[in-house]
Amino acid sequence: MTPEEFIQEFVQLKKQLEEGYFGQDPRTSRVKMLAEAGMDESQRALVKTIVSSVLTDALYTVLLGLDGCAAIGDRQTPFQLHDDENNLLTGDLESHAWEYFHGDQAC
Repeated sequence: MTPEEFIQEFVQLKKQLEEGYFGQDPRTSRVKMLAEAGMDESQRALVKTIVSSVLTDALYTVLLGLDGCAAIGDRQTPFQLHDDENNLLTGDLESHAWEYFHGDQAC
């Protein structure tokens, strides 16, 4: 796996979480909960936008934190993360993370 492929896995995770929270599967969907709280379609859409933004910020920050470019909690330190084939995944995440979470390929 390359660092870019690692980032793409986080993008996929974000999409899966959004689809789960706002889809039709009653085990994961929060749509019924929002409707029961009295939210109309436009309000639920706003919540979906906010959740998407929060997921982007959280996942992007974790990725930068692993690379040592941002703090995770109170500490900022680089980590070395390897896949099962001993490919180094960290050390080159920042530019890929920006591109997939904030750039032209933003999710």
